[in-house]
Formats: sequence, structure tokens, C-alpha cells
Amino acid sequence: MKLPDHPQAQMVLSTALEIGPSHSYLFHGPAGVGKRSAARAFAAELLAEGDSDSESVRRRVAAGTHPDLSWVRPTGAHVMRTDDVDQPVIAAAARTPFEARRRVFVLERVDTMNDEVANRMLKTLEDPAQFVHLILLTEALGRVLETIVSRCQLVRFDPLPADRIVSALERDGVEAERARACGRLALGNAARARFLASAEGEELRSEVEGLVKAALDGGPEPPEPWRPLLERAERRRVEAEEEAARERADRLELEPKGRERKTLERELEEAAKRDGRRARTEVLDLGLTLAAIGFRDLICLAAGADDAVLGTDRTATLARAARGRDPRRLREAAERCEDVRQALELNVNEELALSALGFRLASLVGAPA
Repeated sequence: MKLPDHPQAQMVLSTALEIGPSHSYLFHGPAGVGKRSAARAFAAELLAEGDSDSESVRRRVAAGTHPDLSWVRPTGAHVMRTDDVDQPVIAAAARTPFEARRRVFVLERVDTMNDEVANRMLKTLEDPAQFVHLILLTEALGRVLETIVSRCQLVRFDPLPADRIVSALERDGVEAERARACGRLALGNAARARFLASAEGEELRSEVEGLVKAALDGGPEPPEPWRPLLERAERRRVEAEEEAARERADRLELEPKGRERKTLERELEEAAKRDGRRARTEVLDLGLTLAAIGFRDLICLAAGADDAVLGTDRTATLARAARGRDPRRLREAAERCEDVRQALELNVNEELALSALGFRLASLVGAPA
């Protein structure tokens, strides 16, 4: 396996395949830099070892159909539940492989584990069966419980260089100035850069810029400048639930009628709602991140650090808005956006949080110093 953008990860995982893998790895780094792809590729190599048809193993791992690969995602919008690990990981890790020499378990977003889930996982992490290998993934290493971190070999995935992301966007036909801005705004996340370069991403940026402009103008004109962002998040929730509903219908079509079908139907319906909530939160998360970046760019321009601006395709507009602004107040505005972004992970009332943010931003930066 080759990871040209991640030399540390390449060295650790290649060495593991040569001399023998550890039982627990923790892949950490920003979103959109390839941790999932690397985990799937590493799992494929672990399961293919000793198999007479290694290419078949790799194809089935890529398709998610290999019986000795278990892939676990948190079912909670912001938390991993005990049910996510009890049977799929802890109980399954005690059973021998179906066909390979090993069993591989990949757990996403392990920073959402609480103490109870972590405690249940400890024995599996500390003393797994010889054939068990666990690959844990996180975008927030600092939030992963120390009891988990200390029992894993860390594998670092760095943010992708902006120039590399920009080049990829340009190869996909994105105009150069827009590609440069999206590549920088993405903060090393290639998937986010592609979204920002899309028509939908451009619309989201415009809505966030409207929120920032309303604050700079002193608000509340237009009224509720945060409303378009909230409505976009709600549309995305509905779309995600509808997509999950279609998948649910396809799966239930193959299930015979009876009690088990009804149980599965309830589980899939709940999963669809969780998918919707996560999709909604992701839109708000990105919107508030972009708002914080917008205030950061204003700080750079107010301080004369033009080269540090991330939204480079908006430099002229930002430069006009930055004139006479107090960098300290702009910095506090960026911090308030980040505070609200983090608060939304705690299931606060989104409308009230965004409304309060709008008033707070206007009071901070509503008039040039």
C-alpha cells in the first residue's frame, strides 16, 4: 500500500506489514485526508496475507463484503453507544475468523466514545485474541480518552498541502482563482475543498458571507441573517433521511415478513433519523467554520498580512470591510463562531444559538473602530 501524502503513516504501516502488525492502531488527523481509505487498504493487506487469491480478498474488502472485516460507525449523532461495540466488536472479537487468518475491526470517530464505551473496550484493546486487529479513526485526537490512546499505536495523517488540493481541483476543471481559494479554505481537507468548489458550496459561502456582512453592518439587516444557513441544514437533513429511506426500502424488500423484519425496520428508521441529524449538523459545522475563517481573514487584512488570507477570491471585498476594524474585536468574533460550533455538538437549540450569535457578532464588530 502506498500513501504518498502521509510519509509517517506510510512508514508505520509498511513496516507493520513487513515485520508483523500490532493489534491496535489509532489513525488520527483532519477530515478528508484519506484515513478511511488507508484503513480499508491496510485491512485488505492484513486479510489477504496467506490467501491464495489475494486480489479477491482486496476486492471484497473494497466492496465491504469480506466476512472478517467489521466496520463500525457511531449510531448517535454525537456519541458512540455501547450497542455499537458490544456485539459488533467485543463479542465478535472473541470468535475465530470465518476464512482469513485474522479479523479486522475498524471503528470511526472514536473521539465520541464516553467512559462507559471506553471501559467496555479496554479488555479487547489490552488483551485481544492473536487474530484480532483494531483500527481506530479520529479527527480529534485531543478528545479521545487517554485510556484508549495509551493502548494504541498512533498513526498520523497530516493535512493535505493546499497546493496539492488546488492542483487536483484545477484538473477537475475548477477555475484557477476559485480553486486556490477553496484549496486554502479547506484546511487540508480534500473532500471539503471539492464541496466548496461546487455550486452548492458556493451558495453556502455566500450565505455565510451574508451573516458576516450583517454583523459588520451592525445588524439586524437583513433580519435573521443566519436563517439561510439553518434552512440549508434542514434541507440537507431531509435529503439524508430520504436517501436512507430508499436504502431501507431496498434492504427490506429482501427480508421475509415477521418479527425480525419489524425489528430491522425500526432499527433502519432510527438510523435514518440519525443520518439526517448528522447531515444537518455537518452543514452548520462547516458554515460556522467558514464564518470564523471570514473574521480571521479580516484580521489578516487589517494587520496588513494579505498573504495569509484564505478566501483569496474575496480579497478585494474583504479588504474594504477590514478598513478601520479593531483586530481584537474581529478575533473575538471568530472565537464566538467557534464556541457556537462546538456548542452545537452538545445538542443546544440551534435557532437560539445562531440568533444569539448574530446579535453578539453585531455588538462586537458592528462599526469600524
